[in-house]
Amino acid sequence: MGNFLAGKVIAVTGAGRGIGRAVALGAAAEGARVVVNDYGVSMDGASPASEVAEGVVKEIEAAGGEAVAVADDVSTMAGGQRVVDVAVSSYGRLDGVVCVAGILRERMLFNMSEEEWDPVVATHLKGTFTVFRAASAVMRQQRAGTLIGFTSGNHQGSVSQANYSAAKGGIISLVRSAALGLHKYGVSANAVAPVARTRMSANVPMELAEIGEPEDVAALVVYLLSDRAAEQGITGQVYTVAGPKIAVWAQPRELRAAYASGGWTPERIAEFLPGSVGADPMPMLLQLERMEKAAREGARPNAQ
Repeated sequence: MGNFLAGKVIAVTGAGRGIGRAVALGAAAEGARVVVNDYGVSMDGASPASEVAEGVVKEIEAAGGEAVAVADDVSTMAGGQRVVDVAVSSYGRLDGVVCVAGILRERMLFNMSEEEWDPVVATHLKGTFTVFRAASAVMRQQRAGTLIGFTSGNHQGSVSQANYSAAKGGIISLVRSAALGLHKYGVSANAVAPVARTRMSANVPMELAEIGEPEDVAALVVYLLSDRAAEQGITGQVYTVAGPKIAVWAQPRELRAAYASGGWTPERIAEFLPGSVGADPMPMLLQLERMEKAAREGARPNAQ
């Protein structure tokens, strides 16, 4: 057992499997008392089973740690509140929440149904909000705490996961809003975009050149939950971790601007915009074009 998180109380959603489980185990191994939340559903959000969270609690206890299970659905306000309430009632405080819970329902945008859109956005984005909302009220009173949301490189866009990508982009904006709104109360908020071998990544339709294990992600999350990260002022950031690689994403900002005296007309925009303002190339579109070209030539999707 380490002591990087000694004395802290950490709640982790989606902690029954994959990255969430690794985070829960990693936090416990570093001295935290852990609230293990998992609705216990399959990858598409069906067939909930409470024993999934309980199994991770048993693992933590067997290793000498302390943990409690919560099997509620965090896509509901009551579910998010219960995660926080159990932390406070069991351990007296809440120092960090890590929102990993997520599901997938893939479909091309022109075929996607409301039943495929709503549950994905509810689990990822609303499920992060419900826990952040309840936790931030506690942390504001404590004047300390850490919120961690889980996003994805797919916040840049996706061919067949518009629901997932939209939710992941929303989580980044939610994290940045939390960082701004809670900074004066001593509360930080950050997002992690992992690339790791899980049941979700197993279905990615391309070879991933940079990928790690859930335990690599857990190491970054433990740091972000620690006093060390708080002392170093880490907030409002988006980090990717992929095996040995850690990267930080740029903050949104304007690239170029042009001004017109007397206002714009469509004709003036057509003249000015391409040369003066231009466009910012879309990395995912360039990658898609490379993959399509490779597929036509019979090569691997992302061969160099």
